[in-house]
Amino acid sequence: MLEKTFYHTLLSHSFNIPVTVNYWDGSSETYGEGTPEVTVTFKEAIPMRDITKNASIALGEAYMDGKIEIDGSIQKLIESAYESAESFFNNSKFKRFMPKQSHSEKKSQQDIQSHYDVGNDFYKMWLDPTMTYSCAYFKHDTDTLEEAQIHKVHHIIQKLNPQPGKTLLDIGCGWGTLMLTAAKEYGLKVVGVTLSQEQYNLVAKRIQDEGLSDVAEVRLQDYRELGDETFDYITSVGMFEHVGKDNLAMYFERVNHYLKDNGVALLHGITRQQGGATNGWLDKYIFPGGYVPGMTENLQHIVEAGLQVADVETLRRHYQRTTEIWDENFNAKRAAIEEKMGVRFTRMWDLYLQACAASFQSGNIDVMQYLVTKGASSRNLPMTRKYMYADNRINKNA
Repeated sequence: MLEKTFYHTLLSHSFNIPVTVNYWDGSSETYGEGTPEVTVTFKEAIPMRDITKNASIALGEAYMDGKIEIDGSIQKLIESAYESAESFFNNSKFKRFMPKQSHSEKKSQQDIQSHYDVGNDFYKMWLDPTMTYSCAYFKHDTDTLEEAQIHKVHHIIQKLNPQPGKTLLDIGCGWGTLMLTAAKEYGLKVVGVTLSQEQYNLVAKRIQDEGLSDVAEVRLQDYRELGDETFDYITSVGMFEHVGKDNLAMYFERVNHYLKDNGVALLHGITRQQGGATNGWLDKYIFPGGYVPGMTENLQHIVEAGLQVADVETLRRHYQRTTEIWDENFNAKRAAIEEKMGVRFTRMWDLYLQACAASFQSGNIDVMQYLVTKGASSRNLPMTRKYMYADNRINKNA
């Protein structure tokens, strides 16, 4: 009886859409007015102590283990919970501080490899052919994901106002699409660093296969280990949300250190307008050590590192669409993924993708591009944003 009262208190104000909850004892409750849009079934009671200790971990694990089933859109359910002021996401009774995170160079490598070294074959099943695992940029409503990812790469590079023959460092280079595009189409000499062995292997092979060894280099190296090397430009996509709260200041300081005087950097990553945050379930299963910094927190670190801001752009709606397409692709290959990775992993990853889409949709998280300069802001950039949308590639047939 006590458990049912607890669940009623937990769930009755957690959603801003009508939701039916089927309990383990055969009883049902519908919370909210109107026709239920989602049905949640508890096959067994999740211990109250687990939920009060960390609701996101307890409920996420229960879904992964099949103790909770959801009929309807997981994205819609989670988005409604983010929108509800009294939900377990927003109620202080169910929020718990995360344990202190370690971000030594060894720990950072372990964290990155735990996520990205699942295997290139896995990511190929649901990413687009560019193998880009970050927010796309939809210039047109009709863009495919591949087109939007290519648009994103050019949008980032063009913001730098790149000049042929100059140097670019890509911190957290992923599978190499951005750095190799900069080399082939913009005439830059590029270095990419990653902590993922799988990514390093693929990028090294691409450089060799495409005959780019004279203008492109990839390193399996921590970005903090580059010594006194300097570059005209720096790009870093989806990186600052992985370094941890305690290392954010160092991250921006390293960007400043590696930039030449009057150099330009474009730093693109997940941010919150409401202030920095962690999530217990994501930290445990998806991104160990992850911390989503607040917008003003990043700006403060940028200024304190000796950099100046030239431009900030929010791409929240673009990442919502990106994650929605990823989840569609993922579920189109669900049977093959279950066979390769197992049912529990598959449920976990589907939950992760839909939860991300919901979080972007609700404005709980955002993604922003910070264009920064070493020296007076925009000293070597055109006066207006018009240049960002011009096609200044030197090799359009690459």
